[in-house]
Amino acid sequence: MRESGALVARVLDMLQLEIAPGMTTKRLDDLAEQFIRDHHAVPSFLNYVPKGEVGVTPYPATLCVSINEEVVHGVPSSKRVVREGDIVSVDCGVYKGGYHGDAARTFVLGEIAPEVQKLVDVTRECLDLGIAQAVAGNRLGEVSAAIEEHARSFGFSVIENMVGHGIGSELHEDPAVPNYGRRNSGVRLRSGMTIAIEPMIALGRSRRAVSKRGAWVAVTEDGKPSAHFEHTIAIREGAAEVLTLSQSGKD
Repeated sequence: MRESGALVARVLDMLQLEIAPGMTTKRLDDLAEQFIRDHHAVPSFLNYVPKGEVGVTPYPATLCVSINEEVVHGVPSSKRVVREGDIVSVDCGVYKGGYHGDAARTFVLGEIAPEVQKLVDVTRECLDLGIAQAVAGNRLGEVSAAIEEHARSFGFSVIENMVGHGIGSELHEDPAVPNYGRRNSGVRLRSGMTIAIEPMIALGRSRRAVSKRGAWVAVTEDGKPSAHFEHTIAIREGAAEVLTLSQSGKD
C-alpha cells in the first residue's frame, strides 16, 4: 500500500504541473493513465462498478475530474475544458501489488474569488485535522467531528452523502468514513487499519451531492463550488502514516 500510495501522489504531482487553462479533462485522464501504466500499475477507477450495484455503467476513466460545482465523479471528456478561474478536483486511484491507493486534490487555475480560495484552503485544513484524529485508540467519530466542526466554523457545508472509506485489497471497504459526526462514536481505530479520508466541502448550503450529466457526476444542490481533498492513511499509535503524501510538498 505504501507503493501504490506513493504512485498516486506522483500522478497528482505530475498533473499539478501539467494542468492549464484550455486543457481538456480527457487530456488530463490520458496523461494519468499513461503514467500509471508506465509504472507497471493499473488505474483503480477504470471500469469500476460499486459492489452490489446492478445496472450501473462501469466508470469509463482513470481519473475523476470535477470542476467548480461538481463535487465528485466528474467523467473526463474531450468536450470539457478547464478554464482560468476554475477550481478542479482531481481524484486518482492506483492498484499495484494487490493493493489500492487513493487520493484527491483541488487545483486552482489562476485568480479565483477570495471566498472560493478560502473554501479550498479550509477543505485542505479539514483533511489535516481529520488525519490528526486518526490514531490508534480513537473512535472514528473523532475524525468525522474534527472535519465537520472546522468546515462549519467558516460557514461552509459538509456534503453528507459522499464519504471516505476503508481501503486495501478492495478500493472501497468498511468502515465508511463520514465527514460529519459525533465525537466518541463509531468504530475504535486500531493500528494497521487503512482508510481514505476525503472531505468534500461546499461554499453554499448544499448538504447533498445530486446526480447530473449522467449516472456518475454529482453536483451541489445550489450550484455553488465544492472542494475535495483526500489521503490514504494507515492508523498508527500517536500519529497516522500518510501513504499518499507528496514528496514535493504540493499536497
